[in-house]
Amino acid sequence: MFYCYVLRSEKTERRYVGSCENLADRIRRHNGGESKATKHGVPWALIQSEAFATRTEATQRERYYETGRGRDELDKLR
Repeated sequence: MFYCYVLRSEKTERRYVGSCENLADRIRRHNGGESKATKHGVPWALIQSEAFATRTEATQRERYYETGRGRDELDKLR
């Protein structure tokens, strides 16, 4: 399974959207400061995740959340 996930920084309140194959390990790496894009916002909390059968589907969903319409949808999760 592949995942598209949305994190929210408990420090800065910013949102981060990503995709991966091993969700638990990826969140651990984000919170461990191992990702250049997210090390400034540690700790991160998972606010949404979706499972997909293929990597392509997960990355397509990630790209959708990075569009204006996708961001509007994520704003409703607050």
